Amino acid sequence: MTATARPSAIGAPAYSQSYLREKESAAVVRKMVRTVLETWHLPHLVGPAEHVVAELVANAVDHARGRCFRFVVTRTSEHRVRIAVIDRSHDEPVRKTPSPDEEHGRGLAVVEAFSTAWGVDPLTWGKRVWADLEGKPCSTPR
Repeated sequence: MTATARPSAIGAPAYSQSYLREKESAAVVRKMVRTVLETWHLPHLVGPAEHVVAELVANAVDHARGRCFRFVVTRTSEHRVRIAVIDRSHDEPVRKTPSPDEEHGRGLAVVEAFSTAWGVDPLTWGKRVWADLEGKPCSTPR
């Protein structure tokens, strides 16, 4: 899989792709975020990004409308990326506190745990749910 970064509207390198709103898309998006971050020499962000993307895509698949959603990853600084999923629903996600026996409701807690910030931007025709990930690579002692 290859990824080509293009300047976004703010001039930062970005990758953006639309996917079908189906569960199988989560694996494809995880693979794409891995490819993009490795291309940008940010392999230390791959694991957290895969967790965040999996949750954002799951929310779009389960709760949005329309056939597709859009995935965007933008390099906002040398050590920071913004991951976003855009869908056609105006319903904002709500962070829940599920009981230990509940199977669902932990997605935004996972997003919050792996990101430095997250939020929702309302759009005319839907919303953008985003999360910022940041971190410098660990250096190994000599």
